[in-house]
Amino acid sequence: MKRDIFIGGAWPYANYYLHVGHLAALLPGDVLAKYYRGCGDNVVYVSGSDCHGTPITQRAKLENKKPEEIASFYHNEFVKTFNNLGFEYDMYSATMNEHHKEYVKKVFVKLYENGYLYEKEVPQDYCPKCQQFLQDREIVGICPKCGKSCSGEQCDNCLSSLDSSEVLDKHCKTCGTNTIMKNNKHLYFKLPLFKDRLQKLIDDRKDIWRKNAIGEAQKYLDMGLVERAATRQLDWGVEVPIKGYEDKRIYVWFEAVLGYLSVGLEVCKKRNIDFDKFMSNDNKNLRTYYVHGKDNIPFHTTIFPALVMGLNNNYRLPDYIVSSAYVNLNNEKMSKSKGNLISANELLEQFDMDTLRFYFTFNGPETKDTNCSIEEIIQVHNKFLVGVLGNFVNRNLSFVTKKFDGIIKEGKINKDIQNLTRETYDKVGKCIENAEFKLAITNIMEYISAGNKYYDDSTPWVKVKEDINAFNDITYTCAYMIANISNLIAPFMPNGSKKIKKMLNLENYSWQEIMITGDLRVSELELLYTKIEK
Repeated sequence: MKRDIFIGGAWPYANYYLHVGHLAALLPGDVLAKYYRGCGDNVVYVSGSDCHGTPITQRAKLENKKPEEIASFYHNEFVKTFNNLGFEYDMYSATMNEHHKEYVKKVFVKLYENGYLYEKEVPQDYCPKCQQFLQDREIVGICPKCGKSCSGEQCDNCLSSLDSSEVLDKHCKTCGTNTIMKNNKHLYFKLPLFKDRLQKLIDDRKDIWRKNAIGEAQKYLDMGLVERAATRQLDWGVEVPIKGYEDKRIYVWFEAVLGYLSVGLEVCKKRNIDFDKFMSNDNKNLRTYYVHGKDNIPFHTTIFPALVMGLNNNYRLPDYIVSSAYVNLNNEKMSKSKGNLISANELLEQFDMDTLRFYFTFNGPETKDTNCSIEEIIQVHNKFLVGVLGNFVNRNLSFVTKKFDGIIKEGKINKDIQNLTRETYDKVGKCIENAEFKLAITNIMEYISAGNKYYDDSTPWVKVKEDINAFNDITYTCAYMIANISNLIAPFMPNGSKKIKKMLNLENYSWQEIMITGDLRVSELELLYTKIEK
């Protein structure tokens, strides 16, 4: 029976290019989607660009552009980058799209009617000259911790996260006028009401969520949940559909995570699928995965589940939280302010997408922070993609092309190799489903290494002269392995998979054992991967 699979990839913020941290954190979502599609399951894989909020309005002011121009530019860049990395979303949207905004408004009204949103007056920084309330990023002042200049939310000198109430000598970033405090009304989300249900969710998922997700979620609950402002004094974002709040917008933390549902709904509409039934907790055939970085854990383990709970629509809460740790660049944490980010596009200029997908799976931040360097990417590529995978494929196919014009005569497939192949499909499939991608790719490499050992131990270059039937059995067994390797690597290295299938004239990828029959012909032989010189 086909399974229903929902995969939500985190929404990158549309104010700068995607960097290697985004690549490492979001890649597991595409691996999952490719795997489950290969199994023949019903996959809904969605994401989009987070286009609202003050960082975008600030950049727009600096560049004398409209916020939508900034967001649109980076959204389009994200689409190109994901395409170049081989990502295959069922829909990659944006929070400024109308279908998302309308969905968020309906959710907002529903939560308001259900009693989970309420009005509260709070003092807020106000610029008397600009005659407007200021957001944290629109305030500059003195850091209370190091005494240097800072914004209302962060000090770039000592890297402290700040609350605007802590900042000294505050003034408006736009005109320089000292700020004053003035009461402003906002709608607040009653997050503390969901504490017990969120605790149960964490307890129920302790064996399948990643350890960092369990730890961060529990820490967030233990610190004490607080009511969160659901509206902001902005003119760029999703309008608040409540009378008296026409001058405000829905807070980004609230509306961005709802993108999973707004876009999932659109995908299901196109497929004539009832989204409410698809996402229902009563759908025992459903598995949900949420894929993101460590800094987004609280939003996916507490905020998003609480919003879903507040709707009272019986939607499935997150089954798997696939939360990656951080990627450091040359042993130093990446930072926009430090200027030590490396973009995914910069890497794509130097490396094939398969190389990057393999590297960030094999050396990814799955359980702990990892370090990234150009030298290490080259080493991993040369050792594994060239030395293990490429070596096994090319030495076999090159030999028969040279000696027999590319004809692989039918022979007997080694039973031990066939059993190993079936075991590998089973092991790798379970690893992927459990979000253990490094173990999955390691098992694949061990299988390929076993193929190299079988080839070496069998000495086909000797058998071709002494026992042609034994040679045919060896070559046919290796061709059988290569054919199945094209399936096993497909979720991770789609380019390599397609090359192998083209050379052996195989059908499209599916997650099942390939049984070859009859003679095979190698067509358009080409190197799978080439060595990279430093």
